[in-house]
Amino acid sequence: MKPIAVVILNWNGEQMLREYLPSVVRHTPIEIADIIVADNGSTDSSLDILKSDFPMVKVIAFTENYGFAEGYNRAVADLEPNYGYVVLLNSDVKVVDDWLTPLYEFMESHPETGVVQPKILSLSEPSRFEYAGACGGFLDRQGYPFCRGRIFDTVEYDSGQYDVPLKIFWASGAAFMVRSNLYVKAGGLDKKFFAHMEEIDLCWRINRLGKEVWAVPSAKVYHLGGGSLPAESPRKTYLNFRNNLLMLHKNLPKSVGRTLLIRRRLLDTLAWARYIIKGDIENARAILKAHNDFRHMRTEYTQHPKENLLNGDINIVFDYYVRARKKFSELQN
Repeated sequence: MKPIAVVILNWNGEQMLREYLPSVVRHTPIEIADIIVADNGSTDSSLDILKSDFPMVKVIAFTENYGFAEGYNRAVADLEPNYGYVVLLNSDVKVVDDWLTPLYEFMESHPETGVVQPKILSLSEPSRFEYAGACGGFLDRQGYPFCRGRIFDTVEYDSGQYDVPLKIFWASGAAFMVRSNLYVKAGGLDKKFFAHMEEIDLCWRINRLGKEVWAVPSAKVYHLGGGSLPAESPRKTYLNFRNNLLMLHKNLPKSVGRTLLIRRRLLDTLAWARYIIKGDIENARAILKAHNDFRHMRTEYTQHPKENLLNGDINIVFDYYVRARKKFSELQN
């Protein structure tokens, strides 16, 4: 049995399969990995295309659409007994060279590591990092996510400045490898999030289990990104604000979380005011809705950890907007 399952979740994505799956087939070493498409009850020609054009790809065919998180959870649960590692790979990712072996070799030689991600570059502008993950993710002391290669809306060019493997806090859901039994033990992706930050929440829980998360830049992929929701979409704003609050609430000790969430209400009010000043009423409303829905949803999470993993000196809002430090390499200066 091969050690790795590369899992691509698909729902009515026949065009994505035609465009991006060939690179995965071409550049994935078949001696160590099986490529598996988990189909979420597609009603287009996805299954026919897989059968006729990609007979070497295995298929898990669900009878209904379970969504992103639950679709992956069900697929990994099916595969976990037979594969030591699973790779969650978005359907809009193009891979090159032998992108997989560096991730596998790192995991094999670092048993304390539970998750690794490759360097993720923009498919539309290959010289830049891709927004969703870049070269590894972090959280600042307020719980705001940022990346090695991307802080808020500033995305850096890749000049090899982050080519050293580094322990990170979270790996991008666009492409990461995880020990399959650890994924199941941690509870998988939280389906209540629907979309956005569900991978950060999972990595936080994996950190809490005592396993590390690393970026391995010698592995490289290209992500289209932004296909489902544009950057300034009010729906995306809503999900990002709501899910960030949920993630902090469920992963912090109760007393720490209570204090931090008070500060976050103040900071999010500033973000709301910024949208109002710009005349962007829809995104301002999205922030208000996010906070309102969070107040209702937080009652579904009653278990809180004792340890606080959100320790650090970086205040990314202050560094970015006041000190004008736009690059990851500038944050420690």
